[in-house]
Amino acid sequence: MRNGYRPLALLGIAALLFDLSCGQLDAGSIAESISPAAADSANKVQRGAYLVNTMGCDDCHSPKKFGLHGPEVDTNLRFGGYPAGRPLPPFDTGTAHKWVLFAGDLTAAVGPWGVSFSANISSDPTGIGNWTEAQFIRCLREGKWLGLDDRPLLPPMPWQNFAKLTDRDLKSIYAFLKTTKPVNNTVPQPIPPGGPVK
Repeated sequence: MRNGYRPLALLGIAALLFDLSCGQLDAGSIAESISPAAADSANKVQRGAYLVNTMGCDDCHSPKKFGLHGPEVDTNLRFGGYPAGRPLPPFDTGTAHKWVLFAGDLTAAVGPWGVSFSANISSDPTGIGNWTEAQFIRCLREGKWLGLDDRPLLPPMPWQNFAKLTDRDLKSIYAFLKTTKPVNNTVPQPIPPGGPVK
């Protein structure tokens, strides 16, 4: 703790102890004011934030702006996925199947599978806002788009790595993402190999 803040912290502790000793605060009521369910929920969100921030979810799922430090997450669009209506940068369709290429902000990729777009994982209904926890877990554990049977998740989404996370970790990530700023953005559907690029 910085020296300038130590007196303030000590003053706050002294005030709390004074209130307790005078009977103005009851130690039991302080503990009871935070329910176990609320504490568990807060712990999940905190752990989810830690996991999301260290596993690089922003790398692909958040559009970037280019600033003084190079590409930086656009906080207004954080976790919003590939922006709808944004044209793809040009690439050589004749050789794309031999390479894996990323758009400049990493929200789109082209390779042998065609073109894939990073999903909106914000709390908006166009993201995961309407998803159940079970859908979210199935999406990452089994690589199912929207957590359904419709189609597999496409590269470069590394769901095979995330599938190894514990249920606690997956539930924590889900809890955190449900608290994020909603970004209304319907991500384009993938383009199959040889399909028309818009």
